[in-house]
Amino acid sequence: MRVIPVDVSSATLLVTKLPEVKVKDRQTGEVAVDPTTNQRLMVMELVFIAQGGSDMIKVTVPEAGIGEGLVQGAPVILSGLVARPWESEFGGRMRHGIAYRADAVMVNAPAPVKG
Repeated sequence: MRVIPVDVSSATLLVTKLPEVKVKDRQTGEVAVDPTTNQRLMVMELVFIAQGGSDMIKVTVPEAGIGEGLVQGAPVILSGLVARPWESEFGGRMRHGIAYRADAVMVNAPAPVKG
């Protein structure tokens, strides 16, 4: 599967939904974990603002990569953001989309003013 690095250096990212545990199987309640580190995965929603437009995106982040102080509406920085195109068949219909994954998310606090 192709992994595409995403440059967010000129974008504004705002939290719209705080991180929650990602569920792998809704019927069994099985929690999604990173296959390499075995860490629980979290999913959060952000508004991605760039080039005069905005989109809502869901981003998966390992639990250890969730920074402190996240609140709804907070500007954030994503480290190691990648996009993975996906497609699958569900109920006889093809579905497709883009899955976003980051190594870490932290509040984008303004630099302290020196006086």
